[in-house]
Order: sequence, then structure tokens, then C-alpha cells
Amino acid sequence: MTTNVKISQLMTTSGVGFGTSGARGTVEAMTNEVCYAYTRGFLQALEQENLIQPGASIYLAGDLRSSTGRILAAVFRSIQDAGYVAMYAGRLPSPAVAYYAMQQAAASIMVTGSHIPDDRNGIKFNRPDGEILKEDEERIRNQEVRMPDPFPAIHENDLPIPISVVENDYIARYVNFFPENCLAGMQVGVYEHSGVARDLLGKIMESLGADVISLGRSNTFMPVDTEAIRSEDIRLGKEWAGKYPLNAIVSTDGDADRPLIADARGEWMRGDIVGILCARYLGIRQIVTPVSSNTAVEACQWFDRVYRTRIGSPYVISQMMQIMSDDVAVAGYEANGGFLLATDINKEGRILRALPTRDAVLPILAVLVSSREQDKTIRELVAELPDRYTASDRLKNFPSEISSLRIKELTEKETMVEQLFGDLCGKLAETDTTDGLRLTFENGEIIHLRPSGNAPELRCYNEASTPDRAEELNRQCLAKIGNWNVSNT
Repeated sequence: MTTNVKISQLMTTSGVGFGTSGARGTVEAMTNEVCYAYTRGFLQALEQENLIQPGASIYLAGDLRSSTGRILAAVFRSIQDAGYVAMYAGRLPSPAVAYYAMQQAAASIMVTGSHIPDDRNGIKFNRPDGEILKEDEERIRNQEVRMPDPFPAIHENDLPIPISVVENDYIARYVNFFPENCLAGMQVGVYEHSGVARDLLGKIMESLGADVISLGRSNTFMPVDTEAIRSEDIRLGKEWAGKYPLNAIVSTDGDADRPLIADARGEWMRGDIVGILCARYLGIRQIVTPVSSNTAVEACQWFDRVYRTRIGSPYVISQMMQIMSDDVAVAGYEANGGFLLATDINKEGRILRALPTRDAVLPILAVLVSSREQDKTIRELVAELPDRYTASDRLKNFPSEISSLRIKELTEKETMVEQLFGDLCGKLAETDTTDGLRLTFENGEIIHLRPSGNAPELRCYNEASTPDRAEELNRQCLAKIGNWNVSNT
């Protein structure tokens, strides 16, 4: 027997909804039934667009957090019950499963909560041509799916032995594109923690000639966020740099779609700076990046045009699709460093195929190879950019409705902006409401406030002419917002 369930109603009753990157929710909310239903909704939505047909292969992978195995099993069962062939690739990076599936013109699903804590998880859905966009989310939301009644027991050990071809193909993507032994002579530390690429990343760099040192491996999940780097990770980077003669330390977030790179001093680079350096190495001419990214991308004048979007890979992808050209190299990146390649790259006869979803491995390798080929330290590469520095952090347990209320007040009342931030930055010059509220002041400093799309948090991004000033501005802005009584609005 079966029962019918509307995805839109399930979102309300379960609390599992679409954020900026897939469906997200607490582990308790992401029950087997909820994950099964979401998967059926995704498959039905693709069927309606004639993008897949029953009997086709659907590729599946997951990260290393504690709840991922159970959710993978529920998704696997849902794929099979819908009449498709579930191809389980194991615990692999999000871009790895997306890339392989795209080469096969197949859909794929990644179970991951990315960088968020272990008590939450998520599911990323990919069409045969790439990541789902906002209109796809709406189609999934409108689906009504059939659920088995009674619902069957599902366990992690129901999963089959993973196929190896997906990982091998992902490794070959980089080993075949970058020059042979291009990292020879470099000693690189890999901060492994609980990132799903912790073994794969080392394999790739060793294949390219690097001497790799494993660092900080964890048996429990760690929420490493490349956009709001934890104080313990800052400390670890400096400790490792002092202990080992490293050229760089590299890492990723949980599902390896966001890079983390430290220079020889163990100081972590901002993701939007990594994106600029990666784009330069690849010879990109037109760049797409969210409004929150560092303005050095325009100031450096390395690119023909820079397009700004709302925050979130679907918006970056949508803009890239609009400007794609056979004659111009197009790519995008986010402030978290995730790099999206819209067009194929031909570098001295070596071809790098497009991958229009966030990837961490490409920008890591591009920065390391740039350093090696130019015989410059990572610090020297960064020094070639204009003096624009960013800092970001978040207020946790900050309800979205309060964030929205405060941002609405500031948007409507310019005098309130200067009352709140005037002592920090002076007179307001420009307001941008592309995503949240981005305030540019006459002294060139920037304050950008935005509610998180994945959790009850308020994010604050700041930009200034020195790193110390950006950090101090970020700290003071968060203190002001945190102490601002809602009743005063």
C-alpha cells in the first residue's frame, strides 16, 4: 500500500527546507521518510522536464558526518523504488559525484551538511547538466509523491560496496590537466580533520610531485567553515607552520566544495582571494561572484568583466549560463572560495572540462601551481592584489525573523545606519540590497549584513584597506548588532 505526501506540506511539518545549497535540517528532522520523499520529489521534477527516464542511473555519494550513512540508505532506497538504478559512489566530495554524473548525462545526489555542525545534515540535488537552480527547487516543492505504507525499515548497512570509477575519474581530472610534477619541491600540509576529501586531496598532490604531510585527522565530525574560520583552526595553522617547513597548508570544508589555504606562515587566505588567483591562473576573462566577495576582483583589472549576484551557487550558475560563450572563458567563485567553471579550459593542449558547481580541489591546485611556476610564495601572490581585505563572522542563535526585521529597518531609514555605524565608518556613500544589506561608506569601508540561508544566524561581512581594520570592524559591527534591542526598532 502507499500514501501520498505533498513536499510543500512536508517542508512545513518537518522543518526541512531549501537553503542556499540544497535541502537542510536537523538530524532529527531528516528522518528516513523525509529523505525518501525529497528524493522522490527530485526525481519526479526531473521526469516532468524530460531530463531523466525510469531505468536511468542516478549517482549517489555522501560526506563523513555521523548521520550521513543512514540518510544515504534512505535516498538509495527511494531511487530504487522510483524505478531507477542507484549507483553508490561512497564517501566522496560533492563536486566529484556531480562531475562524473554530468559526464554520463546523469542526475546525482550528495548527502552532506557541508560546513554546518554534526547535528544537522542536508541533501544536494544535481540535474544531468549541473546543480539545481531556484526554479528546480520550486518544481520539487510542488511535487506530490507516493510513500510506502507501512514505511520499511532502512539501515546504513543496506548500502552496497561503492563503485570506484567516480573517485578515479575525479582524480584524473586534475592529474591530467596540470603539468607533470608541477608541484615537485613543494611540501604541503593537508589539514584532514573530517573532510571527505582528506585522502583524495593528498593523492592528487602527491601524483603531481608534492611532498604531503597529514595533519589534524579527526574521527568525529568537525564543522570547518572556510568563510568563518574557527579560532582553533587559526591557532592550528600557525602551530603547524612553526613545526614543519611547509610551503602551504590546504584543507576543505566537510564535502570539499570550499577550499582552505594557508601560506608558509600558517595564515589562512580568504576564499574570495583564492577565487581571484584561481581565475587568473586559468585565464578566465569573465567572472561571476556574489555581492559579498572582495572588491579586489574589480580593482585588480585582470578580467574583462565582473558580474555580481545574490549569495548562493544557484545565482552564480544562473548568471554564468547567461554569459557563456564559445570564445570567452567564464567562471565563478563564492566568498567561501568554492570555484565554478562554466566553460572548458585549454591550457597548452591540456583540457579541463567545465564543472559548474562549487569545487575546492581546483582552486587549491591552481594557487599551488601558480606559486611554483612563478617562483613566488603564496604571500607574494596575494601581495600583487590591491589592498582590500575582508573579514566575516556570524551571530549564532539569531532568529531569521529578527535579522530580517533589523535589516528592513536599516534599509528604510538611512539615518539609522549612520546612528548605528557612523562612529565606525563615517558617512554612508552607497546602499546595495542585492542580498541582505551592503553598506559602502565614503572612506571605502564596507559593512554587509545578511541572514544565513541554512541556520538561525546573522552573517556580517566587512571590507577595509588593512586586515587588522577589517577584523576590528567585523568585531565591532557584530557587537553593535548583538546588543541592539529589537524593541527599539
